[in-house]
Amino acid sequence: MSRAALLQMTSGIDPAANAATLVQGVADAASGGAAMLFTPEMSGLVDSDRARAAASLTSEGEDRVLAAVRDAAAKHGIWVHLGSLAVRRDDGGKLANRAYVIDGTGEIRARYDKMHLFDVDLPTGESWRESNSYAPGEQAVTVETPLGVLGLAICYDLRFPDLFRSLSDAGATILAIPAAFTRPTGAAHWHILQRARAIEAAAFVISAAQTGLHADGRATYGHSLVVDPWGEVLLDMGEPAGLAFAEIDQARVAAARGRVPVLRHRRAIPPVTAL
Repeated sequence: MSRAALLQMTSGIDPAANAATLVQGVADAASGGAAMLFTPEMSGLVDSDRARAAASLTSEGEDRVLAAVRDAAAKHGIWVHLGSLAVRRDDGGKLANRAYVIDGTGEIRARYDKMHLFDVDLPTGESWRESNSYAPGEQAVTVETPLGVLGLAICYDLRFPDLFRSLSDAGATILAIPAAFTRPTGAAHWHILQRARAIEAAAFVISAAQTGLHADGRATYGHSLVVDPWGEVLLDMGEPAGLAFAEIDQARVAAARGRVPVLRHRRAIPPVTAL
């Protein structure tokens, strides 16, 4: 059994302040006995003002938030799943919404670029067009961690079960789904989709989330979750920002897959016959 820590954040428009929160979270997670810390989508910057945000956006190699988290991970000897950062891609085109898995020496073990982009107009009047700024990722990713084989996803990916089927087929026993869910969609769908992904894959789901009212005026849902492979919610952080812990017992994966062996029963689906 291994301990996971989740950092629920209200990231703002100042990357330095967000980095300080992350560094303190790494230290507190390590002192609490966690083997790995999970942080939300857009941990380093939440700013809907594209012109203002542009001044803080850099390449991966120049990103100060990433550097600070890598240094903190090495200092405290703890793995970190940095939920995502907005980084400039090498091709100079649109940005990447990129997750990082960092080991206890500060080395980057895995990267994942968000595949599904959130373009929507909500009944509340909110409008989101991630594709205006971001390019979609093209590769599903798993990585071996102290908690087990981790499959990577980000926020809106949650709604596309084929991704999670691919990750569990590739050996993932834990699915990381960091997020910055809106309040309307969070209240409607967050818990049920997280539990569904855990049940379908018979895997743990660990989802660190943004929460509260952000400096740019947006509001996020919170409720960072850990769900076990049977769909039981082991941790729900509610709305306050902060740090919490959950125990990850891989025996629960074996037990769930033994009771309902969904992975063994999966079949390739042939083309639909329209009658």
